[in-house]
Amino acid sequence: MPRRRLLTALLVVAALAVAGCGGASPKAAERSATLVLDFTPNAVHTGIYTALARNFDRAEHVALHVQAPSSSTDSVKLLLSGRAQFAVLDIHDLALARAKGRDVVGVMALVQRPLAAVLAQPGIRRPRDLQGRRAGVTGLPSDDAVLASIVRGDGGDPRRVRKVTIGFQAVSALLGRRVDAATAFWNVEGVALRQRRPAAREFRVDDFGAPAYPELVLCVARHTLDADRPLVRATVAALRRGYRAAIADPRAAVGALVSRVPGTDRAEVQRDFDAVAPSFTDGSPFGALNEARLRAWAAWEARFGIVASPPDVRRAFAFGL
Repeated sequence: MPRRRLLTALLVVAALAVAGCGGASPKAAERSATLVLDFTPNAVHTGIYTALARNFDRAEHVALHVQAPSSSTDSVKLLLSGRAQFAVLDIHDLALARAKGRDVVGVMALVQRPLAAVLAQPGIRRPRDLQGRRAGVTGLPSDDAVLASIVRGDGGDPRRVRKVTIGFQAVSALLGRRVDAATAFWNVEGVALRQRRPAAREFRVDDFGAPAYPELVLCVARHTLDADRPLVRATVAALRRGYRAAIADPRAAVGALVSRVPGTDRAEVQRDFDAVAPSFTDGSPFGALNEARLRAWAAWEARFGIVASPPDVRRAFAFGL
């Protein structure tokens, strides 16, 4: 009897060991992926860095590597060549890329409203006051469209505004009074300008006729979406978790970015986060691609000359990921 019970016990243990090896689902292998940012890391990217800090990417079986752009970075080329799987693009750059035949697709919105604005000296009370005045632009086609839309939306004539190319120097040009206004992002340059000149004016493009389009979009190449949709879905899921966590705990989210980006000023990032955070879910859940809004954006994009004809929204974006 004792030997029989011992044999039975050994058989049970062996059976459990076999079941443990063959019956449990193996852990999914991690996939490595590179994500290129649109700009120097700032508050709009806090959800990405939160996803990394909390290992949300690893939980979705993706090892995500985030890369800040350099002066020579062409994110669209990196996507198309396969050297990066994901890139954050300004929605106007997505439209321009597609107009050139580059099959890049938006898969997730980082914000739900435009970040573009015209910043102006305190004496400029409304956009149409810029007629006959100097307005700085970077030289990008979208700047001309933003300036024209805002001035026209206030009943002014954009042709009467004296455009001056200043590159990405909106804040210093305004503080030095070299221009009366400048196109810029209100969530970064706008916050910085008001720190130095609290009475400065800010005219946001969607307050003057532009639709509520998502300024920044996570994008992939079409071949990546077609060949590796599970990777795209996993990365989108990880970033959604990161942004939801950032919205729930802003201080921790700012800390996640600051700890990974040397030389970043925490107070500055916190101010920028406080400004931009409502835009993460303004009228739509975080990450959602609202087809009606995007169709309105496509029409606006062509109307103000960024592209010759409205982008095909159903081809330019992947809905329902």
